Amino acid sequence: MSDDHTHVQEFFSPRAAAWDSRFPDDGPAYAACVAELGLRAGDRVLDAGCGTGRALTPLRAAVGDSGEVVGVDLTPAMLQAAVRAGRDRDGRLVLADVAALPLGSAAFDAVFAAGLVSHLPRPAENLRELARVVRTGGTLALFHPIGRAALAARQGRRITPDDLRAEPNLRPLLAGSGWRLTSYVDEDTRFLALAVREV
Repeated sequence: MSDDHTHVQEFFSPRAAAWDSRFPDDGPAYAACVAELGLRAGDRVLDAGCGTGRALTPLRAAVGDSGEVVGVDLTPAMLQAAVRAGRDRDGRLVLADVAALPLGSAAFDAVFAAGLVSHLPRPAENLRELARVVRTGGTLALFHPIGRAALAARQGRRITPDDLRAEPNLRPLLAGSGWRLTSYVDEDTRFLALAVREV
């Protein structure tokens, strides 16, 4: 296991059991973001870095019984928490690294990624891997239930100019990884960057 993997697992493993109870009011924000993905019945969607699976239920509702929902996470404790919450009924859970997904190319219509970007060890390469598994014209949602400033305040820090999620940084990062940024919202109540998979 790489140092990157160890760092991510060391951060999330002890927090997994209490994750949902720490942020009990985030559900509507997840549902609202999923609605903006424009999913249709029968679509295939990947929840990259799915954690405890909070997005799986609204993703399943969006694609219906004929659709496919897959949640991938690197931390076993997070996936175990998703199973305890019963969210494995809404999507197939896969223990894997988003840097090397055990999934076919162009296998999905969309990727949902909550809080993922700041944990990517090699963002350009990792976003390119997400692009690989999405069909041309498919969508990516980079989401967080609160905006950058609110998150920084919660963590007792300030936003820095090198923050990957700042639009001047994120737009070229996505463009170099097979995505075109189409929408960017950074408000206290949510962060949502939408992108389309380029050819």
